[in-house]
Amino acid sequence: MRTAKDIPPADLTAQARIRDAAIGHFAADGFDKANLRAIAATAEVSAALVLHHFGSKAGLRTACDDFVLGDLMRTAHDETSPEGLQDVIRRYTSNAADYQSHLDYIGRAIKDGSPTARRFVDTIIDESEAIVLAGIADGSMRPSSDPRALAVFIAMSSLAMMTLAPVVARSLGFEMMGPAVLQRMALPSLELYTHGLYTDDTFLVTTQQALAAVHATDPQQDAHREEHVS
Repeated sequence: MRTAKDIPPADLTAQARIRDAAIGHFAADGFDKANLRAIAATAEVSAALVLHHFGSKAGLRTACDDFVLGDLMRTAHDETSPEGLQDVIRRYTSNAADYQSHLDYIGRAIKDGSPTARRFVDTIIDESEAIVLAGIADGSMRPSSDPRALAVFIAMSSLAMMTLAPVVARSLGFEMMGPAVLQRMALPSLELYTHGLYTDDTFLVTTQQALAAVHATDPQQDAHREEHVS
């Protein structure tokens, strides 16, 4: 079955063209500055048709939110299996511009501090935790002392690629974030997750001992942590 990314623009429905055009404009200009007429022009439809399908600019934004978040979550779940990961790589290399526009969209939402940003971040963290717990349960991931905190770390690493895109690209010698940057980051990221970084447990043991000493002298640390978790 073909997805929207596999279908030539001319074959997309007007509603899908409007949505895709809006994703690009919202990512580039921000929600407040993006213009419905400009979106309609990019989608090659009338502004009236935009309102017919989505009701308002806010309705269009909600549709874009749902589509982008759903797409990225499907990608995240696909990446948890070798076969799914291969499919993600194939889709990405053949539709890099679309994938990048979705990353840009989320990055813009976070930078703008919009209500949508919290929804994106919360969902990404929750889904990351679910993936970690499932991986631990089926043996494909190592057990963690704190799966929730691990999920936050993984999610923040991914979100940094969106919010710090210019810095990441420049640090690797590229003018802007794009397929070449993500391709270069792919193997080192998987090497880190697969093999770890340190060759022994010196730093882990040192940190465990330091934290144990803190908890021994300040038992309220544990109480505060339990309150936060609950």
